[in-house]
Amino acid sequence: MFDRRLVQHFDWGLLGLTLLLGAIGIITLYSAVTAGAPTPEKLLYIKQIIWFGLGLTAMIAAFLFDYKKLDQLSFFIYAFCVLLLICVLFFGKLVSGSRRWLMLGPFTIQPSELIKIGLIIVLARYYAKVANTGGVGLRELIIPVILTALPFILIVKQPDLGTALLLVLIVGSVTLFVKIGKRTLACIIAVGMVTIPLVWFFLKGYQKGRILTFLDPDRDPLGAGYHIIQSKIAIGSGMITGKGFLKGTQNALSFLPEQHTDFIFSVLAEEWGFVGSVGLIILFLMLIIWGLNIAYGCRDNFGIALSFGVIVMIFWQVFINIGMVMGLMPVVGIPLPLISYGGSSLMTIMIGLGLLMNVRMRRFLPE
Repeated sequence: MFDRRLVQHFDWGLLGLTLLLGAIGIITLYSAVTAGAPTPEKLLYIKQIIWFGLGLTAMIAAFLFDYKKLDQLSFFIYAFCVLLLICVLFFGKLVSGSRRWLMLGPFTIQPSELIKIGLIIVLARYYAKVANTGGVGLRELIIPVILTALPFILIVKQPDLGTALLLVLIVGSVTLFVKIGKRTLACIIAVGMVTIPLVWFFLKGYQKGRILTFLDPDRDPLGAGYHIIQSKIAIGSGMITGKGFLKGTQNALSFLPEQHTDFIFSVLAEEWGFVGSVGLIILFLMLIIWGLNIAYGCRDNFGIALSFGVIVMIFWQVFINIGMVMGLMPVVGIPLPLISYGGSSLMTIMIGLGLLMNVRMRRFLPE
């Protein structure tokens, strides 16, 4: 029987934030692909509108059922996402030297985006059962390490080091949230200090180049440093109020690379200036605080870990993307949630937001 309290406790505020950010994304994408000379990507904003509609459908599906049922389905969801990653290695579409996409009829999906949700769900289930006031120890961390290592290796093989490292940040944040024993944390920090410098020797040439370019963009201004330099010029030229909609010269003259995906924040900053940029950041901050409030108000460990996992996924993507386009972080190819073009990224974020709505709607139900 339908419980009317579900409607009474529906999170209209979170829905409003989602629709507002989605609208800003579509408007900015329209400018990114239509300003200036015609390009092959001119109609991408129409595809993004279609994906946004599909994302709304997925978001609705994500809050219609009781989220506690995901506890039993978590490993099946995780296994399905890993299976898609394996399929990418054999049947994936090759684009610019990377094999990251699967063709499913008329749609192209990126399984490395979907695994974020799958990993969050399975970790929420695991930590809900093993977490205690003393914190998890090394033995309890074996399973999370295995669950993370499998998709990490598959994504690095594509290659997509940025998304692989994002998975580590999400898992690390959730693990710290559920609490780690002091000795265990000290051990992890010590191992990290020893192994992180060794990672340099396993990086590919272009990955080392991105790090060196981040430290000194002027070392190769027409090559590896071109992205960051042009992005900083676009952001700086926006000044306080921006140049106006469709009037960004860096975008219109095609000086800004990847303007519809990784560097879309630069397009917004050039056209709407400091005011528009800060406004967007404030909206993301409201979204993150809203999600944390949902986690705080939840009554069961699974719902708390699930909500927090979704929020840190959004936080790290926003933090890395904006830091990247401002030259504060290396270029790693992380999209800006709800703003950058990309169907799989959009669907993943909206499914996550749907799960947040799900948790909030059912927080009053008995255990």
